[in-house]
Amino acid sequence: MTPTELVPFRSALLVWLKIGCLNFGGPAGQIALMHRLLVEERRWISDERFLHALNYCMLLPGPEAQQLATYIGWLLHGTRGGLVAGLLFILPGFVLMVAISALFLSFGQQGWMQSLLLGLHAATLAIVAEAILRLGRKALKGQGPLLLALSAFVAIFALQLPFPLIIAAAALAGVVGPRWAPGLFPAAGKAAAATPSPAPAASAWSRALRTLSLGALLWFSPTVLLWLSLGAEHVYTQQAFFFSKMAVVTFGGAYAVLAYMAQQAVSHYGWLLPGEMVQGLALAETTPGPLILVLTYVGFLGAYRDPGSLDPMSAGLLGAVLCTWVSFVPCFLWIFLGAPHIERLRQNTALAAALAGITAAVVGVIANLALWFALHVLWAEVDPWWGPLGIELPMPQWSSLNPTALGLTALALLAMFGLKWGLGRTLLLCALASLGLQAWG
Repeated sequence: MTPTELVPFRSALLVWLKIGCLNFGGPAGQIALMHRLLVEERRWISDERFLHALNYCMLLPGPEAQQLATYIGWLLHGTRGGLVAGLLFILPGFVLMVAISALFLSFGQQGWMQSLLLGLHAATLAIVAEAILRLGRKALKGQGPLLLALSAFVAIFALQLPFPLIIAAAALAGVVGPRWAPGLFPAAGKAAAATPSPAPAASAWSRALRTLSLGALLWFSPTVLLWLSLGAEHVYTQQAFFFSKMAVVTFGGAYAVLAYMAQQAVSHYGWLLPGEMVQGLALAETTPGPLILVLTYVGFLGAYRDPGSLDPMSAGLLGAVLCTWVSFVPCFLWIFLGAPHIERLRQNTALAAALAGITAAVVGVIANLALWFALHVLWAEVDPWWGPLGIELPMPQWSSLNPTALGLTALALLAMFGLKWGLGRTLLLCALASLGLQAWG
């Protein structure tokens, strides 16, 4: 009996909606939530099959928890199941991020809102620091991965090399490093055992071609239409191109790609200010859904400030929808295209080695993100400084250090590392502490 016959579609629909409303806490918490609801409580999928799907999703660019939901939905009810599971995983968070973006633009300059955001900023800085340590313990086993992490940090912070180039170089180093210097790199893991695929082998190629054609059409057609109708310099065209490109390099989780997003959205395109980028991440931490939904906020603010002939709020809403669309359509494409052929990818040792190199480099990229956040959270003024290679680097004005932000950051670090508090309690503590200081002062 197939899973589709065992699980009524209506029951699955309600569970996916529940998951979409409760999936706080980043990918670890989201994966744990799905495991509890789908494997432990309802037994809709075996633990082996769940881990099998998770391992595949970890190989893909994009938010692995959302792709895991799409994969399991596909296993249970085919394409419609994957679409429902994947869409409901992000829909509540998307709606909240749009609402938060509108509220921020309406009330962001009021004192209580500034105090609330300062507390969230401090907590976010501690959360990013915890992510560096957590990923570093897992990825930096050996001198080779440590060198890759340090090289990635220097490349993105000091040399300001593009994030896609760093990812490509890390993948290459992950493949050739163990061959040229085996003593520096840990031994690669063994390939996973195969399990049956639900797709008939005879129709695999025709199905893959249809899926690729439809997915590419849905992914690229908005960008092409915007380019032809509005031109390459319009904010919508720029957002469509940028976030389409970002969708294929988002290995290593949201924190890694946020450094790339911040670099481009703030410094290159000027869609928002540095402090607003930090605010977007802090707000995304408090909403359900993948953390990368901060791109909805970025798209909203960028279009709001360059509305053209549209009302700013309407322009912002269209920008949010566009950025979310071009970022998440490929997430569905990777699942529907690759899931029937999962074993070929999971048993590819070269791909596993490349991803190990990327994961090590991502630690350095996230460290750059933490430094970038710290500069703009703890100091009111950050001026450019020309380094020895003639590259412009950020340098804080030490007299502009914000003691309130420093104290709140220390409180967040104590909560997370000393008291072992989770994300939600830390965010709430810092928000309340900041509001209390504002009221007391």
